[in-house]
Amino acid sequence: MIEAEVSTPLGPLRGELPKKQRMEMLQDSYLRAVAAAAGCTMAKPEPDDGIDWVLSHASNAHTADCQIDLKIQLKSTWTSGPNPKNGFVSVNLSNNRLKLLAQSPVIVHRILVAMIVPEDVAEWVEASHDIFSLRHCAYWSSVTGLQPSGIENTAVRVPTSQIFDDKTLCDIMARVGVGGTP
Repeated sequence: MIEAEVSTPLGPLRGELPKKQRMEMLQDSYLRAVAAAAGCTMAKPEPDDGIDWVLSHASNAHTADCQIDLKIQLKSTWTSGPNPKNGFVSVNLSNNRLKLLAQSPVIVHRILVAMIVPEDVAEWVEASHDIFSLRHCAYWSSVTGLQPSGIENTAVRVPTSQIFDDKTLCDIMARVGVGGTP
């Protein structure tokens, strides 16, 4: 009997899920971690109407309403390295999606959250006994009033000075909770 040679992979045997779908899962996980730490609930519109998630934040300190909602559009890219020197990460949005996010006035505010991920999937997560980290970072921007500039898509610059984390999300919800903007 002849045994067939079996080649062993150099690293973990990763599934064949397309990279774009993996990126969507990673950015959803980032958002879930931030929302959990900020004390927000999450709802995913079904069917997708151009908004990825709606976060809700309840607090007696809110004066506009006791529960504030925020619509989130997620995008991710590996074309920028971490903390780009130019001060922004650029993501492409379809003009229809941009028009939805940029509408004004609104009752429920909208923000764009752009995440930079390493190109190599093997570098996305790291775990040890005391930390679990996702690479690299997500940034946020309100694009209210922004007009499409491309034929079908528009490159939107999201400032890297606006890191999207739990403290930032709490600050956004506090501003909206008293009738302000994100």
